[in-house]
Amino acid sequence: MRERYVVLGLAQPRVEWYRRVGQWAAAAMLPVEFVRCVSVSELRARLRSGRAFSAVLIDGSFPGLDRDLIAEAGEAGVAVLVVDAQGLRAWRELGAAALLAEAFSRDELVEVLQATAIPIGAIDLDPLAPSTAPPAARGSLIAVGGPGGTGASTLAIALAQGLAGGHGHLPRAHRRRAGRPEVSGQDPTRQDPTVLLADLCRVADQALLHDSRVLVPSLQEVIEAHRTSRPPLGVVVDQTFEVPARGYQLLLGLRRPRHWVALRPRALESALDALQALADVVVADVELDVEGEAESGSSDVEDRNLLARATLARADLVLVVAEPSMKGLYALARSVGELQGFGVPLERLLPVINRGPRSARRRAALTSALARVAQASLGSGAAALANPLHVSERAVEEALRDGVALPSAMARSLARAASATLERAGERGIDGAPAPEPVAVVPGSLGGFTSQEGPGT
Repeated sequence: MRERYVVLGLAQPRVEWYRRVGQWAAAAMLPVEFVRCVSVSELRARLRSGRAFSAVLIDGSFPGLDRDLIAEAGEAGVAVLVVDAQGLRAWRELGAAALLAEAFSRDELVEVLQATAIPIGAIDLDPLAPSTAPPAARGSLIAVGGPGGTGASTLAIALAQGLAGGHGHLPRAHRRRAGRPEVSGQDPTRQDPTVLLADLCRVADQALLHDSRVLVPSLQEVIEAHRTSRPPLGVVVDQTFEVPARGYQLLLGLRRPRHWVALRPRALESALDALQALADVVVADVELDVEGEAESGSSDVEDRNLLARATLARADLVLVVAEPSMKGLYALARSVGELQGFGVPLERLLPVINRGPRSARRRAALTSALARVAQASLGSGAAALANPLHVSERAVEEALRDGVALPSAMARSLARAASATLERAGERGIDGAPAPEPVAVVPGSLGGFTSQEGPGT
């Protein structure tokens, strides 16, 4: 994957160096994508948009350049390069990464960028090229979520590891066709991932749990690439990381929770299509907050929950994680009710009680208590909810710290339970009703080919 620097520029329109850098970038004389800004407000908006930038190239005399702006750019991981021929201020003391003279050369700018800025992976797309149709066969999407502190992100890792290790099988209705076309644009030495773990939480934790030293590329780059075109699947593969100790690919999530403002609904849907076309199973670490404009009266709330709503609306199975306590069971039943109201059938929900007791008697007591709580909140429909899966965490913290495989027993039980629930749900319609049986056609019942022919001729 080629790399280039994405540089934000801010200066008065007639400044000579500003015009010169724009010409260099347009003529491909620099490995730079030069994004011009017209005001400090626009510069701040771009820094907060969630898109990855390498540096800010700004005129030292421009109004609004101060310590706060430099600090805001630094918090976004963007180096500030100040062009100041008169030495108006001690910009380095204010946090600037480098100073440039007004008559700097192309080579000097490249050297400064190499020393101070981080290149961004380029996605070569022709926005005028016709988009290719998505593959007809899509992998299964299994969402894992729960209230904070329940260990849902860790269980998503364990589920992805278990499915990648062959524990559990996918129902025929959800298995991709073997004759899927080859992934165009992909390195021929790199294999298609069988299981992809995607961090689709607004508050993303998978980078921490995988001890990722870099946050780029991530979900933001994948969605951004789908705003104006449909990139080759090989390009999407390049945005993921291999986790060889557990056998799956990882797509990192949002770098900051506030970056949800940069997501666009149709681009997100197209990106999810690409992820499902890429892998046999996509395990999505997702939040279960599905509140939208209809419930809250605010379109901002619906946009804030876009990741969760888009993922859960298409999920083949949702694992709802809870703790083995009175409050945990109540939160589980409440989450199940909210998901049902959002449109997820109960047959596609699998309750999971994490960090539960090992005693069979105590587990039976928790199962019975959950059934009573679900009956009170869901009514007669609670009978369609599967019995909870009890998971005991042992040596999980050590495995995450050391970057090794999670305990195989936990991964195996999650994969088998998810596969079995998905298979049972596949035998019923999307709304939970039994799928219609095929009806045999009686010879002659369809009539003749012409109006003159009578039935049976």
